[in-house]
Amino acid sequence: MLTYTALTTLPGKSQAEALGEALEELDPAPTGVGVFEVEDGKGIWEVGGYFLDAPDDIDLALLSAAFGAGPFVVSEVPDQDWVAKVRRELPPVEAGRFFVYGSHDAALLPEGRIGLLIEAAMAFGTGHHGTTLGCLRAYDRLLNDAQRFDNVLDLGCGTAVLAMSAARMGAASVLASDIDPVAVEVALANVKANGLEGRVGCVESIGFDSPVVQAGAPFDLIFANILKGPLIELAPDIAAHLASGGLAILSGLLIEQADEIVEVYQAQGFDLQTREDLGEWSALMLRRR
Repeated sequence: MLTYTALTTLPGKSQAEALGEALEELDPAPTGVGVFEVEDGKGIWEVGGYFLDAPDDIDLALLSAAFGAGPFVVSEVPDQDWVAKVRRELPPVEAGRFFVYGSHDAALLPEGRIGLLIEAAMAFGTGHHGTTLGCLRAYDRLLNDAQRFDNVLDLGCGTAVLAMSAARMGAASVLASDIDPVAVEVALANVKANGLEGRVGCVESIGFDSPVVQAGAPFDLIFANILKGPLIELAPDIAAHLASGGLAILSGLLIEQADEIVEVYQAQGFDLQTREDLGEWSALMLRRR
């Protein structure tokens, strides 16, 4: 069975969100609509719909014209088992002492490594992306320096791989939070699969809004592997919920965005400790003064 995607781009968040809402009213209606900022620093947004039946070209043309967007590009997507595809194509990842793998690669776990079992699922953070890998490598370097963290928050946790790495290393209290309820479900499943129930709490939260997250502060380590926009918006809250001298490991950033993020966090009382660029992505470690 074929499904269809219809994608376009346009400048401005408000216009993009309005177009996304209008897209939902089409007949046939899309099964889902996504509105995302294109992370190139130019303020361009992508709006996309996913359809079981081919969308009407005239309806799409009228929408793009009404909202000042580019023409929609419609593509056919063949039905396939995406989880099985990911399992085939994503090999285990090594990040210092950490070894991130799927259950199909359990036999490959090297002796003496810290295994983190992550199944292919609908949440970001398998360790293959340069952002997640950068965060794990930064944390591994801290552990090599004999630093210890007992109260850890994985903000925007996705699969909770970063939270689980902290729990594996003996952190007394670890929270994994995400704005997406699907990600929280995936995080809970991964925590259970790794035998970390009771050691990693998983909660749905928009930033620091959850009372559970607020009650957990001050944290001595915060992972925030999200995107440039939310990192900037959350900078004051990250500072407010981090202990004096605590560390923040930030990623989800393109290399060209890193300097701006450093400036924003310096203004909130942070000093840059390390930066690592992997591919087109950057991971930052900053200490709160």
